[in-house]
Amino acid sequence: MNRNVTLVAGLLAATMWVADLHAGPTDSIYGGNLNEIVVTGTRGSVDARHLPMTVTTLSRGMLTKENRLSVLPTLMEQVPGLMITSRGMMGYGVSTGAAGGMMMRGLSSGTGQVMVLIDGHPQYQGIFGHSIADSYQTMAVERVEVVRSPASLLYGSNAMGGVVNLITRKNYVDGVSTEVNVGAGSWGTVQAEASNQVRSGKFNSTVAAQYGRSDNHRRNMGFEQYGGYVKLGYDINDNFDIYADINVTHFNASNPGSVTQPKLENDQWITRGAASLVLSNHFDGTSGAIHVYDNFGRHKINDGYNVGGTPQTDFFRSNDAVAGVSIYQNISPFEGNTTTVGFDYQHIYGRAYYTDRVTNQRVTTAQRLMQSCHAHENEVAGYIDIRQDIADILTLDAGIRYDHHSKAGGQWVPAAGIVVRPISTGEAKFAVSKGFRNPTPKDMFLYKPANDELEAESMVNYELSWKQRLMDGRLHYGINFFLNDGKNIIQTINMKNVNSGEFVNRGVELELSYIVSDHLAFNTNHSYLHMNNPLVAAPEYKGFLGANYNLDKWTANAGLQYVAGLYTSVGATETKENFCLLNLSLSYQLTDNLNLWARGENLLAQEYEINLGYPMPRATFLGGVKVNF
Repeated sequence: MNRNVTLVAGLLAATMWVADLHAGPTDSIYGGNLNEIVVTGTRGSVDARHLPMTVTTLSRGMLTKENRLSVLPTLMEQVPGLMITSRGMMGYGVSTGAAGGMMMRGLSSGTGQVMVLIDGHPQYQGIFGHSIADSYQTMAVERVEVVRSPASLLYGSNAMGGVVNLITRKNYVDGVSTEVNVGAGSWGTVQAEASNQVRSGKFNSTVAAQYGRSDNHRRNMGFEQYGGYVKLGYDINDNFDIYADINVTHFNASNPGSVTQPKLENDQWITRGAASLVLSNHFDGTSGAIHVYDNFGRHKINDGYNVGGTPQTDFFRSNDAVAGVSIYQNISPFEGNTTTVGFDYQHIYGRAYYTDRVTNQRVTTAQRLMQSCHAHENEVAGYIDIRQDIADILTLDAGIRYDHHSKAGGQWVPAAGIVVRPISTGEAKFAVSKGFRNPTPKDMFLYKPANDELEAESMVNYELSWKQRLMDGRLHYGINFFLNDGKNIIQTINMKNVNSGEFVNRGVELELSYIVSDHLAFNTNHSYLHMNNPLVAAPEYKGFLGANYNLDKWTANAGLQYVAGLYTSVGATETKENFCLLNLSLSYQLTDNLNLWARGENLLAQEYEINLGYPMPRATFLGGVKVNF
């Protein structure tokens, strides 16, 4: 691995030197050299070239070109270092055997080490602290921004290994637009999505709904989901605007168990929702916002039983919420400076218990009481981040956060970085940042290993990167080197949760995209990861090569993804998987308003597993129609 990294670094250094001699103009018709504005690595809109961390951005066009209901498969393809577990054609589920976990550089959303945001608001299950993968649908999303390094300075706990920020849709042009997309395919799979956007003067709205269901490729693996999204916004004047939104998803999922230990009646009924109210201000030299949000859920789970065993007599139930207020303001006291000051408050609620399947009354046996909990936690934080541009070639950034958790205590969170732009088309970045994760109610209060004296997990990340745009912006490439040093990781030893884990993860990530012509474009990304303590679902290598071709009314998208050294089991039973997936989608614009599409996945019919004991489906196909008016 070290030999490969050295070779790649040498080639990119040579490319940088040659490109400086032949760089094209800073703006072009391709838009490649136009400044990429992001919001996730900061609390305001900023040119990504001025941020010390690397942010990957996926537009709505990228997220919807394959006609997928979920944003997660596209993220796995397009974001280097990000692995997302899966077990079937549709649906991720929750509880034992669930998929949809995001593994970023060896840190997992399944343990709350990688945070999902919606418009900057934390989204995770209040008791277990992990994201709920089936909640992240394309119907509500305008773009996704991914920070692959710690973002705890701005977002606090759970942003230890990075964040995935889903930014919701907004109509900026007067008028009405409606889209309906319906498809069906292998294993009884059906999907439908409809959305309407309105802009009339100062008022704007987005309304969307989706439905999906599949029998999947194994018995007792059915999945059904439906959800809706509503967003209403109003521009009060030139300086203030306000919006309110709500997003609710319900799904029913069945888990068939592993092929060696099949289960019956392992069923789940899950409702997740998110609501927010945001007031933003925009003035010359200053901008900011007040966010009030609530992420909530209701879960009912039948743990099922092994074939030949005895059915469960009760259901596991949980109610949870992560509600909060976030206030921040960006000011520019002098030229080239942006200072962000913010305050966050979160209330984390969780209640887990069991009810009788027949009477629906709460079960109060000694065993079930031990497996129950009722927790209220509060998190309060303040932070400051100072970014200073010096001429056109240098940016310095430093910040610190103090975060206090009602159970785990206080935490100082520093971060600093430098950006050097030696040429007009490229920038070198170096960043050092701390990330942390507070123990969850599950860690402290639920089940026998619980320990209410746990401290926060923490990690320091070191990252060095180079990114450049060539050939009038048609060619982009970037390379990142990183090292993560973690401590106080919560582990279960002798049937008790303790802060005893440590890890060192290091690796390299590469990205390249090339617009060959108005009709043809390629993109590729690769990530290599070395872990001193291997983790399940963290591959040693993940690579993707994509091609997009359009001619007249035809559009074709092809993707080839290779995963090597994927751990499906560690320890004495260590198991690894290697697999190569070929996907292809075609679409035809029959009329101005009508588009026909078809998609095939795993066209090489690979046999592989991402979750141990859950073989993935071989070649699958889906086709449908999309109408715009």
